[in-house]
Amino acid sequence: MARHWRRLTALAAAVIVVGLGGAAVFFFWPHSLPQVAASASQPHGQALIEKGKYLTIAADCEACHTAPGGKTFAGGLPFKLPFGTMYSPNITPDTETGIGGWSDAEFVRAMRSGVGKHGEDLYPAFPYTSYSLLSTDDILAIKAYLGSQPPVKSLPPENELLFPFSQRYVMRGWKLLFVPWDQFNPDPGKSAAWNQGAYLVEALGHCGECHTPRGLLFQREQGKALSGGAVDGWNAWNITPDKGSGIGNWSNEDLATYLAKGYAKGHGPAAGPMRQAIELSLSKLHRSDIDAIVTYLKDVPPRPAAYESSPVTVLAAAAAASQAWAPGQSTEGQGERIFEGACASCHGWDGSGQNIARASLSGSHSVNDPTAANLVRVILQGTNDGKGTVATAMPGFADAYSDTEIAALANCVREHFGGHKGDVTPDDVANARN
Repeated sequence: MARHWRRLTALAAAVIVVGLGGAAVFFFWPHSLPQVAASASQPHGQALIEKGKYLTIAADCEACHTAPGGKTFAGGLPFKLPFGTMYSPNITPDTETGIGGWSDAEFVRAMRSGVGKHGEDLYPAFPYTSYSLLSTDDILAIKAYLGSQPPVKSLPPENELLFPFSQRYVMRGWKLLFVPWDQFNPDPGKSAAWNQGAYLVEALGHCGECHTPRGLLFQREQGKALSGGAVDGWNAWNITPDKGSGIGNWSNEDLATYLAKGYAKGHGPAAGPMRQAIELSLSKLHRSDIDAIVTYLKDVPPRPAAYESSPVTVLAAAAAASQAWAPGQSTEGQGERIFEGACASCHGWDGSGQNIARASLSGSHSVNDPTAANLVRVILQGTNDGKGTVATAMPGFADAYSDTEIAALANCVREHFGGHKGDVTPDDVANARN
């Protein structure tokens, strides 16, 4: 706790420094509206709306702008941070609480510069550090699609942020340091597929917002781009072609399958925010765009994981010695007994996945992660496709087992399927619950 407050105090001091810089540029920051015009190649009418729909899906806007049980794009999703809680805004075309009264120029300014309709500075939970790279045509197409959706009158709660984070003007100094000033420029030395993949990963899909570690000012550490990050207590894995902790040992087809379906043989399933991104966005992309993403990711500089990591074991000795219904070793431990009663019928002692391939644990990053952060959270919360499809869902066990029992289960799974000693404590589980 003391370490947390020292970090928070240092962060507050840094924000004040940036805020002073923001004050210095207060009258110089480009809050004026840009000149906006679509190119001659931009489609019109329904074709423009269809283009915008695809781009909105690729940008995964629904995930952040839809609260649990709420209307699509009506906002209200809470983002809990060390310095308070922010809520996503309503982006339906309602003129009072949404973006129905926004001009094209105001929308482009928000996407590129993080400035709202009334000149207010927006917080970078809205990933304008990535969207700033988007083409004007694509931004306008997204706006056209959003404008075609049913308006929803819904005003999200006010942000609840501690001082000085509650002062929006401090964002001006932050943006001066960390927001790109140019749109995406294709690399003429690379293939069309590579450039399309770069645009999808770096701009539209904003993969680096989750998969890149953050610095003291919550900026992306671009020197470690795509080497892993943290999102709401979940680890976002290293997606550079590093062979130890990244995707260096994945085949192109395995990676494409994972992105399109949320699992791949020998690599385990996606869960948490990544599964949501796949369900709402990546699974709906054209195969050519999935292949383009793979082409780009396989060519970025390999970097070691930015988080504590262990080599990924595809099939640990204990799992290899087991059959689906029969472990190859004693099941006398508390974790083993829980796995036998609650988990083996779906996952199998051999980790193959008894009923569906998604239940396979072989090669999963989660069971090889030294912190077991994602493993603990998926045990607590479960995982589903957002629609509650029973055949592909795993229930959460937060109410069924104590912190001690879940810690024992997580350690059993990590040792049996990852081949690594588990170090999860009941306190770790309690923190994950909270």
